[in-house]
Amino acid sequence: QVQLVETGGGLVQAGGSLKLSCAASGRTFMYYDMGWFRQTPGKEREFVAAINWSGGITRYADSVKGRFTISRDNANTTIYLQMNSLKPEDTAVYYCAAVRPRPIMVVTPNAYDYWGQGTQVTVSS
Repeated sequence: QVQLVETGGGLVQAGGSLKLSCAASGRTFMYYDMGWFRQTPGKEREFVAAINWSGGITRYADSVKGRFTISRDNANTTIYLQMNSLKPEDTAVYYCAAVRPRPIMVVTPNAYDYWGQGTQVTVSS
């Protein structure tokens, strides 16, 4: 079993930065691929970024590529999402998720096995 808790959300002006953290528990965390997703009211959950279990492979949605960076610290069982140059359209609840390793990065929410509770990110114009 894997438990995930996101922190770091808040209110920021357009062009600013935030760093989200997702603390994980479970002895098998280091062997899971991880992802960040976001969701706004009335819309489906959207893929943001993913990182494989070792941290050597990453994938980003086109909408955030070049602005967001996903990373992981397996020693501290934590993954991060550094968000720079934030835009109002980045406003959403951000979730971290875990999935057993796959040959390629998983971008479909339904494929993930474990989810955190989410953290709100609001970007003002």
